[in-house]
Amino acid sequence: MIQLTVAQLAQAVGGRAVGVDPQQLVTSGVVTDSRLAEPGSVFVAVRGERTDGHDHAAAALAAGAVVVVAERPVEGPHVLVTDSVVALGELAREVLRRLRAEGSLEVVGLTGSVGKTTTKDVLAQVLAHAGPTVAPRESFNNEIGLPLTVLSATRETRYLVLEMGASGPGHIDYLTRIAPLDVAVVLVVGHAHMGGFGTIDAVAHAKAEIVAGLRDGGTAVLNADDPRVRAMAAAAPGRVILFGRGEDADVRATDVTLDEQARPSFVLHTDSSGARSRHEVSLALHGEHQVSNALAVAGAALALGLDAGAVARGLSRADRVSAHRMAVTHRPDGVVVLDDAYNANPDSMAAALRAAVAMPAQRRVAVLGRMLELGEESERAHEDVGRLAAALGIDVLVAPGITGEQVRRGAGTGVEVHTPADVGAAAELLDGLLRAGDLVLLKGSNGSGVWRLAERLVGEPGGGAQW
Repeated sequence: MIQLTVAQLAQAVGGRAVGVDPQQLVTSGVVTDSRLAEPGSVFVAVRGERTDGHDHAAAALAAGAVVVVAERPVEGPHVLVTDSVVALGELAREVLRRLRAEGSLEVVGLTGSVGKTTTKDVLAQVLAHAGPTVAPRESFNNEIGLPLTVLSATRETRYLVLEMGASGPGHIDYLTRIAPLDVAVVLVVGHAHMGGFGTIDAVAHAKAEIVAGLRDGGTAVLNADDPRVRAMAAAAPGRVILFGRGEDADVRATDVTLDEQARPSFVLHTDSSGARSRHEVSLALHGEHQVSNALAVAGAALALGLDAGAVARGLSRADRVSAHRMAVTHRPDGVVVLDDAYNANPDSMAAALRAAVAMPAQRRVAVLGRMLELGEESERAHEDVGRLAAALGIDVLVAPGITGEQVRRGAGTGVEVHTPADVGAAAELLDGLLRAGDLVLLKGSNGSGVWRLAERLVGEPGGGAQW
């Protein structure tokens, strides 16, 4: 983050400085976790569902924070604001404005119902070969995480990658007002957060907000294989790059093959400013669905001016970064764990199941947790997942919790199905169920707790400590 005085910070957030020298310099970053405060930093006190940041203001100041941004008076220097989250966004907007005025920073944002975090991770790795790059940690993609990512950029940053999530209309519009984009990427419109949107068309409308958030002359990078995404080209204020498997895509893949670990290789074709190129790519990621994510990365990198050959090399060198996303672990006892348990919706469930059946195993076991935020579609969606798992040839289904019977109904009688009461019971079941030669897929929404099962199965510290 660039240096600001407390007076400049207060002006940016529309707040009032209390008990602090207005000319005091902020020399470090901005945090919302008091444990991350350090000398010269700013602590933004956010009221959460489980804890209130105002209660930790003293700890942040003791750790060296210069000032606290707070909604109510606290002991020590603070800037009083009406809404701390809004203030965080306003501060990020002002810092980004200053960074753009002083350097050559370019900002790329991406959204989609599935694949955002993996695509963000790969894009950051590809861009890092061309210049200093800042990207979010894990899934920092909301009204708190995105500003914190922006505020971690410096004058040296060449590329700022932002992930933009939405659980309702207007969310992405808010994020793009904080960080107007040079490049906007839309991956896919799927059945995520249906409880907040209601219909798939409403999801598409919300995702299209990222295209409306482009700066004048910005570039939209759109999935040509998804009709709802492709239609967003009409709203783009500037150049459009289409990616996909079809002949008319500007960035496309042909000759797609999977190795024995379901890692895709393909030929990357690009057509940029009339210059056509052809390069071979071999991904370290698992699942054929990663091809589309890689094409999105290529489109964004080309929009930012990278050479197609360098993009292909970067894609082939990129690896998984964030946890619980198609992570493969070969256990000493001969069990292979495919951990894609960070989150889930019907589209990502389908992609993970297809990846699992593409990998060699004597027996394939799928642990499918509850998919949250599906609204009225929930029961049908869980039945559909069971039906797809059976059709693909999954040998054993473990569906813990209240949606287990729905998965069982969909799977029918041709598959061995277990419906333990919760993830704790599922852990005990798996202890006796898994054997050498098994591949076990773990997938579910974060709130389902299946990720704790995944950590337990691969022996990560704390895995399964609480159910």
